[in-house]
Amino acid sequence: MIWSPPAYAWPAGKQAAACFSVDVDADAPYLWATRNGRSNTLAVPEHRSYGMRRGMARLVNLLDRLNIKGSFFVPGGVAEANPDLLPGLLERGHEIALHGYGHELVNDISDQEFTEALEQSIELFVKQTGQRPAGFRSPAWEMTPHMLAELGRLGLWDSSLMGDDVPYTLQDISEIPVRWDIDDAIYFKFLGAGEAPPRSHLEIGAVWHSEAQAALRHGTLFMMTIHDWICTRPARIEMLEALWRPIVENDGFWCATCGALAAHHTRHVEDSHTPNDQGIS
Repeated sequence: MIWSPPAYAWPAGKQAAACFSVDVDADAPYLWATRNGRSNTLAVPEHRSYGMRRGMARLVNLLDRLNIKGSFFVPGGVAEANPDLLPGLLERGHEIALHGYGHELVNDISDQEFTEALEQSIELFVKQTGQRPAGFRSPAWEMTPHMLAELGRLGLWDSSLMGDDVPYTLQDISEIPVRWDIDDAIYFKFLGAGEAPPRSHLEIGAVWHSEAQAALRHGTLFMMTIHDWICTRPARIEMLEALWRPIVENDGFWCATCGALAAHHTRHVEDSHTPNDQGIS
């Protein structure tokens, strides 16, 4: 059977949505990988330190020039080590959301350890900002039924999975889908010998431009994810600005944070279940 998927109801006048999201991993994955016997080498931790040293400033300045707000997913350990990070992002008007505590990977931890890390992260966010975070993105973009249940218990939306190209509902959780192929890590992440060399930013910029234009034609979500230390070198920042400038200037796009997308989706779902005047749902 061949059918057309139903059109997603974006805000009035909008054909599609675009979200600029950042996974602020910094050195958390390195610390997690070496937690049982930390390496004494410097190349990888120094490479990852580029994000806090240079990359984050370039990112927020880019978003200022574009006049859009980003969604920043921050591990609790990164926020703890950089206490000005969360308050600074909020001061600039950006969204902050959870990304584990130590960037712990799903297959490495128990259900109880996940719950403890999640609650510890929420406590830290509240302590540093006075605000309770509303959303979550899993490190390495993997989830389990227990994790979903815990997000539901705590009233959090999620942005970790890829079951649709518009926001959708999974076990009563508003899911804001991600895309591996619109993530900088798979193209540019390079930490040493034995890994595939990074791709050209000119090539990937053209690929992402094609994806954005396809999202506009098909009425979907252009969800881009970059990392503080990967896509923040000067030429890549210039590529991102060239990519996003026509997006923000196109009235057909709704440029929104993950939280705004989740709130819109929640309203959309509620409205779709509201009976009409004839009592027909």
